[in-house]
Amino acid sequence: MKSIKEIEKLDGVKVLVRLDLNIPIINNVVIDDYRVQKSLPIIKYLSDKGAQIILISHIETQGNTTLEAVSKHFNRLGVDCVFEKNYKKALDTKNKITLLENLRLHDGEKKNDKKFAKELASLADIYVNEAFPVSHREHASVCAITEFIPSYAGLQFEDEVRHLSSAFNPEHPFLFVLGGAKFETKLPLLEKFIDIADKIFVGGALANNFFKEQGKDIGSSLVSPENYDLGRFLNRNKILLPIDSVKKDDAVMDCGMKTVELLKSEIDNAKYILWNGPLGAYETGYRASTLELAQMIADATLRGAKTILGGGDTIATISELKLEDKFTFVSTGGGAMLEFLAKGTLPGIEALENSKM
Repeated sequence: MKSIKEIEKLDGVKVLVRLDLNIPIINNVVIDDYRVQKSLPIIKYLSDKGAQIILISHIETQGNTTLEAVSKHFNRLGVDCVFEKNYKKALDTKNKITLLENLRLHDGEKKNDKKFAKELASLADIYVNEAFPVSHREHASVCAITEFIPSYAGLQFEDEVRHLSSAFNPEHPFLFVLGGAKFETKLPLLEKFIDIADKIFVGGALANNFFKEQGKDIGSSLVSPENYDLGRFLNRNKILLPIDSVKKDDAVMDCGMKTVELLKSEIDNAKYILWNGPLGAYETGYRASTLELAQMIADATLRGAKTILGGGDTIATISELKLEDKFTFVSTGGGAMLEFLAKGTLPGIEALENSKM
């Protein structure tokens, strides 16, 4: 795929930039601007080169369907951004930076409709995908658009691909820490990395599936009803599971401190650490082990280990501890990170690679 850095002259060029600004907003106020902050480098890069920038994104959080509050937040951050609901007006705009209204208010977006994609492409001279977190979706602003306009990968997009790809050929010992609750989304990662990682620690509700496979009593703990034949992983002697737990009634809610100590020993020994997902029921307040894990991995980065992490609750944890810059790389992707790690590509990547414009 072509990089936006390949274009030397951008003065006066109209650039359509796909961002992911699907962020939490309450009472018209942005309450978590992590993805906004991650979009600032590409905006500065293009602005410094004299480009005219048109930003596009979707938003569907907590019933919010407008990006107007995000536009105001950009302005508070020093980005002189004009919000525009009418896409056609963007054709003749003289604004240096324009943010268009929510893409998903248009039926053609989710349908990967070529007509809508062509309308988007007509707004600019070139297109930049800087929305890695939605690049696992075959949507018009991610995939079909690349058929109608010269298309390039953005700065953060390239960083995502480069750093996540390092997990396919890592330094060893390689520790993969996998948490969360949705086993069906994590199973492909176990299948991929059981042959690559030296150890895979499975925490969160995911661990309950392994305990069930082993015939252990898990009470009313959250567990997937499907049978995933997990013995094939356990037989490899690479899987590490919690050795103690914090319970509410008869349900496992978090890892215990003995498990944290076990993890510390593995982390101290590792040269490459990949982490996705919390170790406990994070959203209901069981966060102690996840917070400890974040700090231990940050400490491992200081001693020279390569550390890659991502996922919504994972990012929330490091944000709470103000550790955002204490790791080798923090992915902005959730589902996109999981799919890329499992498959080594995404529809948005393939669209850029296959673009003939």
